[in-house]
Amino acid sequence: MLDRDRCKPEKCDRICYRFCPQVRSGNEAIRFKDSEPEIVEILCTGCGICVKKCPFKAISIVNLPEELDRECTHRFGSNTFKLFRLPTPSPGNVLGLIGPNGIGKTTVLKILSGEVKPNLGEYLNPPSWEEILEYFRGSTLQTYFKRMSEGRLRVIHKPQYIDMLPQVVKGKVGKVLSRIDERGVLDEVSERLDLKAVWNRDVKVLSGGELQRVALAAAICREADVYLFDEPSSYLDVRQRLEAARAIRTLRRGNKTIIVAEHDLAVLDYLSDYVCILYGVPGVYGIVSHVHGVRTGINIYLEGYIRDENMRFRKEPIRFHVKPPTLAVSSSNILLKWNCMNKSYESFRLDAEAGEIRKGEVIGILGPNGIGKTTFIKMIAGIEKPNSGFPSSLNILSVSYKPQYISSDYDGTVEDLLRSVAKDDFSSSLYKTQILTPLNLSLLLDRSVKKLSGGELQRVAVAACLSRKADIYLLDEPSAYLDVEERLAMAKAVRRVVEDRNAAAFVAEHDIVVQDFIADRLMIFTGNPGEEGFAKSPTSLREGMNMFLKEMGVTFRRDPQTRRPRVNKEGSQLDEYQKRIGEYYYVK
Repeated sequence: MLDRDRCKPEKCDRICYRFCPQVRSGNEAIRFKDSEPEIVEILCTGCGICVKKCPFKAISIVNLPEELDRECTHRFGSNTFKLFRLPTPSPGNVLGLIGPNGIGKTTVLKILSGEVKPNLGEYLNPPSWEEILEYFRGSTLQTYFKRMSEGRLRVIHKPQYIDMLPQVVKGKVGKVLSRIDERGVLDEVSERLDLKAVWNRDVKVLSGGELQRVALAAAICREADVYLFDEPSSYLDVRQRLEAARAIRTLRRGNKTIIVAEHDLAVLDYLSDYVCILYGVPGVYGIVSHVHGVRTGINIYLEGYIRDENMRFRKEPIRFHVKPPTLAVSSSNILLKWNCMNKSYESFRLDAEAGEIRKGEVIGILGPNGIGKTTFIKMIAGIEKPNSGFPSSLNILSVSYKPQYISSDYDGTVEDLLRSVAKDDFSSSLYKTQILTPLNLSLLLDRSVKKLSGGELQRVAVAACLSRKADIYLLDEPSAYLDVEERLAMAKAVRRVVEDRNAAAFVAEHDIVVQDFIADRLMIFTGNPGEEGFAKSPTSLREGMNMFLKEMGVTFRRDPQTRRPRVNKEGSQLDEYQKRIGEYYYVK
């Protein structure tokens, strides 16, 4: 594989070309056409010399099992991403897709939606529909693609990026949704997704979470045979994520085919009946596993080993703890206290109870969108001044802040940015162990910050925040755009930095699984979003989760194998029992 963004032939004098043994034998494994590098992969023997000689790490050689070549579903071109297999959709069930970023989930959805026609790896001479149907003969996908080729399959696809919606949809939310309500369920869906508050607002002025809910409502209200949802929980708070999951599951009543790609494990678990795991090398190739039950499939993903395929795709399994590990010595030292604080704006007011945070401690912040979480963090950071009250000792403490919305207007590379923040620590082995390796930033160091994707930019922003020597770290929604592994790696990195530096951290986060993984205590925010918010004092993880989940009306249990939190199906025997005894988080 050749990363053209990293390759700089004008600076390296084409070292890969000169050192390649294929060139010396009279062939060309790497050539330059009009000064543009190109790998002729049919001649590459995988010796790895060019990989070692390239100073920009632009070349990677990935060996694939020969038997997989017979299962290639799609390839975009020479030295580009290859997708192997496709999930098998089943009417009346929700199929979840789980896997890291860049592994092919969006490509799978585009193929199943008809936006991309599978070429079976023959990108130079794409096959006809007859050849595609012959390839999938005997499987459910043969019938699926036959109906698609004949125009008898209607598919609705809710895309991953909804920030482009205002460019293609114009008008008031209510009028837009009323025009496409083909199933006659708009009242039910709008009530569940809380759209009445934005009913008369123009689409172009909506926030990210509001756009996401409008996009979900638009997809659910349309009449179709297949519904595809790409990351439906992005920008949504916990309550909105669960309501969105419930709304999507209502499509099962009509025996519809539903496929969802999602990174929030709790939402995926609650939403899906079955899951397919996608594994491989991000950006290089992705393989779709066989279908598994939702509990078994997510546990397989966390374990990193697919038993029925005898395939290990992660060295170490991911394990959760009933109580996140803490340092007993540091937990008794109070780092910061704040008294009752108040902040008022023209149309919003936040009242915060008094509290404290200790050294070596991570306090998670949970609450709906628009309830004042970011305002509280900014008051701790000193960016916003409260109308009354003030954190004591804040003026003598150093603070490092990662905002909710990240800008990519930095002129320079990732290394330039991190080196300017970390100073001399950037070259230390401890910095590499604590930050660069866990956040997987080594291959991004010479990339321009302006060219990073959302997930890459988020990891760099978290790294920049943790690179500063500070007493308090403030991270506002650090898991946005990250996949499951990246979220948990981020959580581990934050905990390790906080404990090793004897500092403290506030983390505002909507992912329940991440909060369970990272937080020692919780602050729960309640009130009326957009009007008034109330921040409660930090409380224990168990008490905070019970308080928050009771308000959400959902219960969690612990998976006996991985110890991860799982959402109980609404109305189940365990759900009713936990609500009756008041244990919404999990039962001992």
